[in-house]
Amino acid sequence: MIDEENTRLCLARAAAPHAVFDGWGEAALRAAAAEVGVEERFARSLFPRGGVDLARAFHRWGDRELLRRWPARPVDNLRYRDRVREAVMLRLEIVTPEREAVRRAAALFALPPNLPYGAEAAWQSADAVWTALGDRSEDMNWHTKRLMLAGIFSATVLAWLGDESPDLAATRAFLERRIDEVMAIEKLKGRLRAGPLGPLLGRIERAPFLARPRPRADLPGRLAPEQER
Repeated sequence: MIDEENTRLCLARAAAPHAVFDGWGEAALRAAAAEVGVEERFARSLFPRGGVDLARAFHRWGDRELLRRWPARPVDNLRYRDRVREAVMLRLEIVTPEREAVRRAAALFALPPNLPYGAEAAWQSADAVWTALGDRSEDMNWHTKRLMLAGIFSATVLAWLGDESPDLAATRAFLERRIDEVMAIEKLKGRLRAGPLGPLLGRIERAPFLARPRPRADLPGRLAPEQER
């Protein structure tokens, strides 16, 4: 039985170098199908929305690569916030060789009909980072961590696309500043929890409707069951 999601990711990875010149569309998909050895009609059936689905699959490939490579990253002695920084930087380093293809994908996601897919991609990357870091939150924190990091990730990608500094130093500095801003918010939340509003905030955070959503393995783009935490 063919694993359709893995086939999508393989095709998207093979299409990336062609997307630099041809865009995320039919030509890139045809070239990828020939390289991977997949029948062209079947390859088309895996991407019903055409190029935008192909670009989305390439984004998911990057998230999967992050999860695959992260365990080998030497981060045991780092503070938690620094581990977040390193995970985001690894995610960008993975696709740096295909930066122009990512630029094309970003332009595609910026079109009004595709804006939800761009937001989805940022959320999925934030989820992949927190999953790699072993996040086990089950309450409102599950949502807020991903929402804040999705915003940081989106802004950092834009900085990275224009970064010509050695070893992505400018991107790293930009990311550090964004994390500092979020840490300031977290400190404020900590002071509020310690004050008279603490019990109320605690009840809000534990509200059942804010619990972590149950994983759905049947949704496209979900992490494999063994990667869910």
